Amino acid sequence: MNMLTIENHIGKINVSEKYLTDLIWNTVTGCIGVADMNTVSMMCDIRSALRLNKANRNGVSIKVKKNRIFISLHVSVTIGTNISAVTGSLKHRVRYAVEQATGMDVAGINVFVDSITE
Repeated sequence: MNMLTIENHIGKINVSEKYLTDLIWNTVTGCIGVADMNTVSMMCDIRSALRLNKANRNGVSIKVKKNRIFISLHVSVTIGTNISAVTGSLKHRVRYAVEQATGMDVAGINVFVDSITE
């Protein structure tokens, strides 16, 4: 199990990557306008098919660099949805959920709209 570690003036914060991925996935799929989560890359598709890497299967990629969390989301939105409003809402909701649940600061969130579905 991969652990994400952030160090600050108080001490170390350790959170499992699976917990953080599940938290983000539940937050994103609860947003109006999001039809589905997509895999991060074709290589992740292959790993998921072989069950080698479940963390990226849901369209969530998490990176920690210099005690800062960077999150990438790959989503499909429903047709007729205001994409700008959905991506803004996703960024806000994911940042809030992660910071409230873990106490970790989120440095950046990228939302990639991979497709529009009915």
